[in-house]
Amino acid sequence: MAQFRLQGSKTLAVDMTGDGVKARNGSMVAYTGQMSFKKLTGGGDGLRGMVTRRLTGEQMVVMEVKGQGTCYFADRATEINLVRLNGETLYVESDNLLCTEGTLKTGTTFTGLNGISSGNGLFTTKVEGHGWAAVTSKGPAVILRVSQGMPLRVDPGAYVAHTGNLSRSLKSGAGWTTFIGEGGGEAVQVEFTGEGLVYVQPSEKLTIGGDV
Repeated sequence: MAQFRLQGSKTLAVDMTGDGVKARNGSMVAYTGQMSFKKLTGGGDGLRGMVTRRLTGEQMVVMEVKGQGTCYFADRATEINLVRLNGETLYVESDNLLCTEGTLKTGTTFTGLNGISSGNGLFTTKVEGHGWAAVTSKGPAVILRVSQGMPLRVDPGAYVAHTGNLSRSLKSGAGWTTFIGEGGGEAVQVEFTGEGLVYVQPSEKLTIGGDV
């Protein structure tokens, strides 16, 4: 079983003893021991997703890494958050998924307009099974708990991932930019209801409606 650990906050170290992981192509920054690297066609079990790429025209390549030793991964000096899955499902923006243990299954799920932070607005990546996943964020991610009767609203540009039994819906209303005089109308927010955890980054990225 591959062992995931952080080397600082921006580098993922994975100790392998013959097993393997799937990672974003080009994210390997160093390794010790004997490693093999293989590009996976078709997004590697949907790490981005065949349908999503077909709509956006993007070509993301995933690599499979196997060997004996330690491999180090990073992505543009972003912060890395380790998520341990024990049979539950992780929903994550495709741009934020750095690496998954080989025991995890990845795919693409339809979300309607809820997955707008990636710019696609239609699909998000689903990771399920037992094992480790590494998720990136611009700045240290904040993990917010959602409980029954206590919904959470998130700026779509700050959303990274979530786990648990959560429902998502788009809501409009006054946003942070409106209060400081930079808004051009009603802001769009994503409301989470149910029971689960939401990962939010302290930085906003471009959405289909521009910077939110």
